[in-house]
Amino acid sequence: MIQDKKNHFRLIQCFLLVGAIGIFHFTPLHAQKIKPKQVLKEMEAVADWQIEHFRDTFSIDGKKPHHIADWTNGALYVGMVKWAALAQDDRYYEWLKSVGNEQDWQLHWRKYHADDHAIGQMYIELFRKYSDSTMILPTIQGMDYIIDHPSEEPITLDNYQHLERWTWCDALFMAPPVLAKLANITGDERYTDFMMREYQATTDHLFDPTEKLYYRDNSYIGKLDHGHKIFWSRGNGWVFGGLTLIMDEYPVGSEEYNYFLDIYKQMAAKLITIQTPEGHWAMSLLAQDLYPTPEASGTAFFTFGLAWGINHGVLDRATYEPTVRKAWQALTSYITKDGMLGYVQPIGAAPGSAWPDKTEVYGTGAFLAAGSEVYQLYKK
Repeated sequence: MIQDKKNHFRLIQCFLLVGAIGIFHFTPLHAQKIKPKQVLKEMEAVADWQIEHFRDTFSIDGKKPHHIADWTNGALYVGMVKWAALAQDDRYYEWLKSVGNEQDWQLHWRKYHADDHAIGQMYIELFRKYSDSTMILPTIQGMDYIIDHPSEEPITLDNYQHLERWTWCDALFMAPPVLAKLANITGDERYTDFMMREYQATTDHLFDPTEKLYYRDNSYIGKLDHGHKIFWSRGNGWVFGGLTLIMDEYPVGSEEYNYFLDIYKQMAAKLITIQTPEGHWAMSLLAQDLYPTPEASGTAFFTFGLAWGINHGVLDRATYEPTVRKAWQALTSYITKDGMLGYVQPIGAAPGSAWPDKTEVYGTGAFLAAGSEVYQLYKK
């Protein structure tokens, strides 16, 4: 009789144990809590891996690494600056300073090309920390020249002839934040006036008011891919992330802030309706059926932007937090055991392919920017 009771008790224990394991195993990833300390660990792992592999070749031609002032690295520095501000020591700031010193604090070589202005964002943030004017003088001189000698090229992009103006949506991440930052630190309204005029011209040209998304450039307007309009994930990620960088530089409620906030809110409302069940965004935003492979760079920029909105009180937490949580947990699942962020689409201008064992520096930059806001979101 006693033995029967012991066996019965053991049987109940087994059922409880199996049930507990089952509950743990089948709890959806996006239902699990995000821990701020874990966010920092993941950011540190990805940042350290990227610095160690900074001079790798990645996806250009396999023969040489990106120039340190290239737009690819400019996007990396945007995220790395945000991580440096959270890190426990200054070694990341020191690394960024070493880049600036190596480049002699110069922008890249094309005077008007927005991609070659992106590194200026890092220079300005380091100036804000160290108050060393040598860090920003070349950027000021470069932007002043453009404002004093504005390009007369058309806003359309025809066979890559016209890259002196912001004729492709990626440009809205690269150059406008530089001008907004300069306007803020110098008080010179010329930077704002020029930036607003050019940004509006690009938006009037590439923003689809029905879909609330940006075409990559005019070559995609009117095109369909198996019945779907073509809205490139990373291209819209560039815009969405860039909007937050610009709004950071203007007073809440100002005319400039409200202009960008209106675009931002339209995009945010659209983005939460087209996130995939797995948590990422498809490379062609309206064509999940055609592009099922995860893609980290666009997803990271969207995560960054949405978390920023919750943190700044412009997006409702109850509505948008589940989207951020799913996206962040998807992103961290792409990190290899060595700290590399996988599934970053190579350099391109349209939906394509991504692989778990391939990355790019701009993907790391987007991930670190996202992590900086995700950390703040869950630290609260």
